[in-house]
Amino acid sequence: MTERVTAADTTAAAEVIVAGAGPTGLTLACELALAGVRTLVVERLPERIEQMKGGALQPRTQELFDLRGLLEPMRERALDREPAGGGHFAMLPVPLDYGAWDTAHPYPLSVPQGDVEAVLEERARALGVTVLRDTPVTAVAQTADGVRVTAGGREIGARYLMACDGGHSTIRKLLQVPFPGRAGTYTAVLADVRLTSVSELVPQSIGHISTLTRQVGDDWVMLVPLGEGRYRFTGGRTSGAELAKDRPVTFEEIAAQLRAVYGEETVLAEVVHASRFGDATRQIERYRVGNVFFAGDAAHIHPPFGGQGLNLGVADAFNLGWKAAAVLRGRAPAGLLDTYHAERHPAGAWVLHITQAQRVFADPRPAEDVVELRTVFTQMLRLPEANRYLAGQMSGLSHAYELPGGHPLTGRRAAGLDPALFHDGRPVLVDLAGILPDGLGAVRAAPVPGLPAALLVRPDGYVAWAADTTPDAAGLAALAAHPCRPLCG
Repeated sequence: MTERVTAADTTAAAEVIVAGAGPTGLTLACELALAGVRTLVVERLPERIEQMKGGALQPRTQELFDLRGLLEPMRERALDREPAGGGHFAMLPVPLDYGAWDTAHPYPLSVPQGDVEAVLEERARALGVTVLRDTPVTAVAQTADGVRVTAGGREIGARYLMACDGGHSTIRKLLQVPFPGRAGTYTAVLADVRLTSVSELVPQSIGHISTLTRQVGDDWVMLVPLGEGRYRFTGGRTSGAELAKDRPVTFEEIAAQLRAVYGEETVLAEVVHASRFGDATRQIERYRVGNVFFAGDAAHIHPPFGGQGLNLGVADAFNLGWKAAAVLRGRAPAGLLDTYHAERHPAGAWVLHITQAQRVFADPRPAEDVVELRTVFTQMLRLPEANRYLAGQMSGLSHAYELPGGHPLTGRRAAGLDPALFHDGRPVLVDLAGILPDGLGAVRAAPVPGLPAALLVRPDGYVAWAADTTPDAAGLAALAAHPCRPLCG
């Protein structure tokens, strides 16, 4: 049921307005509401799009959702609860071994984006978030102590505005925020389809992505079987590609490509959802503009290689959410919010690098030199250390923040701890060896291989402070002064 802003909406309606009810915006709303922040989500679309786009949850994203008890309901909606095939780099035929990293989730999990959003919206509403659909943002004005947003024909005030409204972000355009980068070179079609008959060339089960893509002449298609005659279709042409992303996708366009690539026996019965996407690469220079913060595709877009987009946006939301909540509740200094840009802009820039690099290998009509380069690189991927490196990059498991603290683990993810410790969205001070004095509110837990004796873990699962032995007075003073410390307990 669509909700609308009413005349009762005032400056007290919300502390934070989140624009966009996609995975990024809904994750951010959950994080804010979990800390008691009054949160309003406004979404321009009247209904959720139930399309299978952006449905790969990388291992690190699964860890993040597990920290909030959100992973299991998503697993229940997964296309394959026991994934096979591993990750990939540029669709090369060597699976990435995520098991080489210390994680309880060593495979990508394929969950339709609409189902991810459904789980997140249910949690957000349960936490008191108001989600208003069919409510486009049409104006934004910044004030000395907040923002005033016109959405759905009504002006609403808040302390912060979180722009999670996609690659064509209205808020980015209203504020005239530049979006520098590289324009797209092609467009392709993403669709959920149903087939009445298939040839023997059509894949029958979900496997490694390198087994799901086929090219004949100028036409290339990737078909992912979803069961009961349903498939996720991704297809395009290597020459004469139409760059107009807004051109409607037609039934015959998809049917013709299916016949060209899989034969006349492959018959299209229905196109459930369809859209176009491109390979543009862009990133805003600052993730914060006054009291407005940008996250997800509103802050960065990139070629769709390796299933990075949804995951990058969710990581933005986990980083920004706890920080905004801590500042709003007076538990952390205002400067903590500036670390959002400092930490997430480099993370986004690196994803742009690795997706652009994959563009070279994934070219469906590679030049002769690229063919040879693919052969060499494929052999390199069979080397354990090379495979582990790229597995860490593509999964997000190797990502770390550059944080002060003096311990080698500071800034890295804390693997091996019980995710239930973080379900309330607060930092956790963990004593794994009985070295901390009583009265600090530390959780006592059994030692975990690879972790120090004690550590302070941020709400997003990264280590903020760590010690291998009983801290001295200076160490305890550093712990007490840490921005995360007042949030514990």
